[in-house]
Amino acid sequence: MKDVLVTGAYGGMGREAVLYLASLGYRVFALDRVINDPEENIIPIKANLTSSEDVKNAYQAVREKTDELYAIIHFAGIYMLDSLVEMDESEFRRIFDINLTGAYLINKAFLPLLKRGSRILITTSELAPLDPLPFTGIYAITKAALDKYAYSLRMELQLLGIYVSVLRAGAVKTNMLGASTDALERFTEKTELYSCNAKRFRKIVNSVEARCIHPKILAKKAVKIISKKRPTFAYSINRNPLLLMLNALPKRTQLWIIDKVLK
Repeated sequence: MKDVLVTGAYGGMGREAVLYLASLGYRVFALDRVINDPEENIIPIKANLTSSEDVKNAYQAVREKTDELYAIIHFAGIYMLDSLVEMDESEFRRIFDINLTGAYLINKAFLPLLKRGSRILITTSELAPLDPLPFTGIYAITKAALDKYAYSLRMELQLLGIYVSVLRAGAVKTNMLGASTDALERFTEKTELYSCNAKRFRKIVNSVEARCIHPKILAKKAVKIISKKRPTFAYSINRNPLLLMLNALPKRTQLWIIDKVLK
């Protein structure tokens, strides 16, 4: 039986991945801030992944049951939509802690359980390699940083025979979509600089998120990636064609289009 560690294990994407892995016979260590009771092949572990102490305790809990992990799959993360010149400093720091620092702490702590041939899969975003849109910038920046961290980590860990990959996912039908809609509503109500722009941007966000996939599809994609003999670095799923078209244009043209659409 192969052991897999999953972060964000009780969110929409993580939960589907945990259930799918367990159904295939993997033993899953399911890490999250809020957990359920143990299930067949699923061992829940409560942990705040931005807390070094919690992560150390989680490592000890896993270490008591195994001395090797076949894979670590990262789903933990949050969505945030705000203006880079209006958002609170605490919120700016918080999204970096959750979307980036948590992955760093987990990978560092659990490295002793990763052997030659082990895999790390990090869920970033389709926005990671793209130019950020206004108001989604803070989310895109953290995911781009996570994506670059993952590539740097792959450069290092390949020397130990460990594969690191990213899954750049587009919109997925989870609670995060509702959270993004709520965040946009809050932003349009509180912003003092972009009221007209924000209302127009809401229409763009709604059209982008309308093209979403079920988390089961993402879960199967993640398991397929870690099952590959030699996983490559980047995989994508459900990328939005409009975002890709916009990103293919010269930056001056992108800026002009956004200016015309949102003013």
